[in-house]
Order: sequence, then C-alpha cells, then structure tokens
Amino acid sequence: MSSLIKDPLNLIVAGVGGQGNLRVAEIIGRSLIKTGYIVAIGDTLGGAQRGGSVASQIRISRLKRYGPYIPEGQAHIILGMEPIETLRVLAKYGSQETAVISNNRPISSLDLFGKRVKYPPVGVVIESIRKMAGKVWIIDAVNEALQIGKPVYANMILIGALSGTGLVPLNAADVEEQLEGLSSEEINANLKALHRGIDLLKDSKH
Repeated sequence: MSSLIKDPLNLIVAGVGGQGNLRVAEIIGRSLIKTGYIVAIGDTLGGAQRGGSVASQIRISRLKRYGPYIPEGQAHIILGMEPIETLRVLAKYGSQETAVISNNRPISSLDLFGKRVKYPPVGVVIESIRKMAGKVWIIDAVNEALQIGKPVYANMILIGALSGTGLVPLNAADVEEQLEGLSSEEINANLKALHRGIDLLKDSKH
C-alpha cells in the first residue's frame, strides 16, 4: 500500500449541485477503502442541492477513523469541478501548502444568483487560485470530455488528474472496480476519460 503524504490526508471535492461531485467523492472513497485505507466522507450542501454550492470532505488514513469534517485551513488537496467553487473552498479550507486540481469551465451557482453577483472573469478566478495555493493544475476537463462523447466524462477526467498527481494513493484499477453496473460502452468511455485525465496532468504545468 502506498504511503500518504499526510495522515490524515484531507481532500475536498468542490463543485455545483448537479455536476456529480457527490458521486466523484464516492468513487474516490470506495477506491481507497478497497485498498485498505480508512475513509470518512462528509458532504456540505448550499442553498439548493441542485445548482447550489456542494463540497465533499474526504479524510483518508492508514491508522484510524477521523471525523469527516476538515478544520478550516487544513485541506491538503482540493479537487475543483468549477473554478469559483474551487476558490471559495480554497479561501476557507486551504493554505499556501494546498494542492489544487480544478476544471476551468465556469458554472454560476444558485448561491451567486441569489446574491445577484456577476461571475468574475474566469482568468481572474484562476489567477487568484494560483496565488493562494501551493501547487495548481488547471484542466480543460469539459472540452476533453466532449471529445470522448459526453460532458459528464469530465468527472472521470478530474479523478484521473487527481490520480496523476501522485498525492493520493489512487490508481486506475481501483477506480475501474467502481464502474460495475454500467454498460461495457460506458465503462470503456469512463476508462478512456480516466486515463485522459492522468495524461493531461502529466502535460500540465503547476
């Protein structure tokens, strides 16, 4: 079993309701449990489950079970499915030591709509992320997913990118086991997306 860079390792999956980040967290958690890690997951939902801010907090350990919620400022890794939600979580839970892997496609959440706040230029959001975090990888996950077939494959691309960092003991074989129940066509597409994410991470500067 690979060692953790920290124990517990604190990972947050951040996004907008409807993107599927709860499923992403489940796949990551189950994959790690399969290889012998102790995993706790806690979800926080915004004003509306669909369209609101959603963050899944994942704590990973080889030693013991920790509570699922991460103290402020102590996230080691943030996997962002949407830029401004990545920045929001980073501001509360991150530090200069935090590693960030984020999709670059903006989606305005209902939280923003409710406050009548205009979405800032995505370049400004990404630059803010780079200033606040230690390592940052920005992935064009949606565009890559469309080349495979569907926007939803962006989720598996991001899981692949997370695996590619080497910061989490997550490998393709463990993730593949979590795809049971899908058609062979869907399994193949998801695996293609997973490996595409790994390759994108290798090609991306941080």
